[in-house]
Amino acid sequence: MQQRLLYVMDPLCSWCWGFAPVLDAICQDYPQLSLHLVAGGLRPAPGRPLDASLCASLEEHWQAVAEASGQPFRQPQQLPAEFLYNTEPACRALVAARTLDPALSWPLVRRIQQAFYADLEDVTRPSRLVDLAAEVGYAAQSFAEHYDSEQASAALAADFSWVRDLGIAGFPTLLAQRNGQLALLANGYRPPSAVLELLQRWHAAGQAGC
Repeated sequence: MQQRLLYVMDPLCSWCWGFAPVLDAICQDYPQLSLHLVAGGLRPAPGRPLDASLCASLEEHWQAVAEASGQPFRQPQQLPAEFLYNTEPACRALVAARTLDPALSWPLVRRIQQAFYADLEDVTRPSRLVDLAAEVGYAAQSFAEHYDSEQASAALAADFSWVRDLGIAGFPTLLAQRNGQLALLANGYRPPSAVLELLQRWHAAGQAGC
């Protein structure tokens, strides 16, 4: 029996940052389930300048996520003035990480989220993404080379296409897969207790069918 979790997300999606503690709890409670991250592509290139309208929109969304999840946020107005809201570089880092060492892909994505939302770093810069990858255990040169590779470009395009073809319009989306069959655990933010309850039922059903 083959089973795993598929987490469709974007590292620069605020609701995905809110959902991070749910993923942490799942990884702790179900270490036997492999976690496959899929890049959603919330705001792909070329990106949007950080003008007053975007700042106001981000502030509203971030406040809602903070209230629902308890995750730390700073003010988007404090982001670097030259920042362009382009989620594609972080998504590319996700697929590069997944190829090089899947076990470190979630720690890297979580580190990218923390750097952006809690520390207001410009994580659209490839050099910073390489530094963050090195922090969680990737070899910096190898990661940088793969980040820029045609293989990473193809994997990123395949992720975006898969998400569109499946009709997933919102992030985060968490799916459980057993023997090729998908079960929806979350579409949009849900608190840990609700997701863990569904996951427990799904996992128990699989154990019963062994």
